[in-house]
Amino acid sequence: MIYNSFEFLVCFPLIFLLYYLIPARFHKGRNIFLLIISYLLYLNWKPVYALILLGVTLVTYYSARLIETSEKKRLIVFLGGTISLFPLLFFKYFNFINEQVYTVLSVIGLRYDIQGLNWAIPIGISFFTFQALGYLFDVYYKKIEAEKDFLTYSLFISFFPSIVSGPINKASLIIPQLKNLRPYFDYPKAVKGLRMILWGMFMKVVVADRMGLYVDTVLPNYMNYTGVTCLAASIFYTIQIYADFAGYSLMAIGVGKTLGFELTENFRRPYFSVSVTDFWRRWHISLSTWLKDYVYIPMGGSRCSKLRNYWNIFVTFLVSGIWHGANWTFIVWGIWHGLFQIIEKALGQQKCDYAWGGKSLKIIITFLLVNFAWIFFRMPTLTDACGVICRIFDFSLPMTFFSDSMTTMFFMIFGLSILFFKDVMDEFFPKQMRSMEQINILRWGAYVFILSSILLTGVFGADQFIYANF
Repeated sequence: MIYNSFEFLVCFPLIFLLYYLIPARFHKGRNIFLLIISYLLYLNWKPVYALILLGVTLVTYYSARLIETSEKKRLIVFLGGTISLFPLLFFKYFNFINEQVYTVLSVIGLRYDIQGLNWAIPIGISFFTFQALGYLFDVYYKKIEAEKDFLTYSLFISFFPSIVSGPINKASLIIPQLKNLRPYFDYPKAVKGLRMILWGMFMKVVVADRMGLYVDTVLPNYMNYTGVTCLAASIFYTIQIYADFAGYSLMAIGVGKTLGFELTENFRRPYFSVSVTDFWRRWHISLSTWLKDYVYIPMGGSRCSKLRNYWNIFVTFLVSGIWHGANWTFIVWGIWHGLFQIIEKALGQQKCDYAWGGKSLKIIITFLLVNFAWIFFRMPTLTDACGVICRIFDFSLPMTFFSDSMTTMFFMIFGLSILFFKDVMDEFFPKQMRSMEQINILRWGAYVFILSSILLTGVFGADQFIYANF
């Protein structure tokens, strides 16, 4: 379900009401209802792809059951993981691999008729596949027991608030909530959830989509704009992808809260990070945790020689880049983040404290490093990404700044200022922020102001969230 769509405004209140009409003591009935809704919403996109979701669910469910009873646990987890990964690899990477084979064979003079797939990638396939694999690995490593109830497990994999773009939830967090009785209606949790939905919607339609209008004008045609304009567009994209993805995550977590569930935190003001390593403790936290638990630590983590540790970091972020997309730009993006974490660790930057002045400088440097990495993430080819960077550093160009209108710039600055103010307060003045929230007139005034801003300045095109493509 696209949270910034008319469909969401119509469907979710109905889902909410029907869900709470089912008595709390019939928690299995509530789970059946949520499972049906989750699959109906997924079927609404492309019905045939629901078979992939069901297939991954079946394979990991029965593989986990077999792991507990069979002596060939390693073989089962290998086969179950491979079969579960196959749809993701096929749909997402077939064309990329096909193109690389074509390029290599062309270089050595062999003919090869390239035939790619024109099918759309199943929505959310990276997220529900990784969530299912995480469960399978947890059973294999004996962190949890295999779930016996197929209904509960199916709902864990397909739960509609998080299936499109995460967060990637752990079974140890969600399955106990599905199995235990939930209160008829948790008013404080529902209020908190609605607040998260409201703020997430603001981040998406007022900040992200407004920034997107500028970014989508400049970056695809970067050769027609000056270095200053390209730099501004790259910074706006850095803000756009944060507001877009964090906004989605907030809405997903908020929807879960209104239904009585606690989902995994996914963002913690990442652009106030003092290093690239710190950035990954705050950005896409559920993916960072997944990579740490199932890639980095099994390879040896930090409990090994320095060189081996550096290699583990490199491979982990290479996997991160590949997970994000079948393109060399994503691979370079992942390598960029891995290399800078290795450099930080080699220099001992994580142990340095430079007080406020030094900390501010480190935040700025980290932001710029992350910003230039996002250029590779955004552009369709390495040539284009390098072209944008070269354009930014072409000081022979005149210092002009593109803007199609003063109104556009005003709305962009307006949304960004509010987002910046809230993140600053949450990051550096949390006690003062909580005190302000206790004052009724300020709290309700903020609700009205944010809602009015969404209605008056939001971009309502029901645009898909950026990470739904991954």
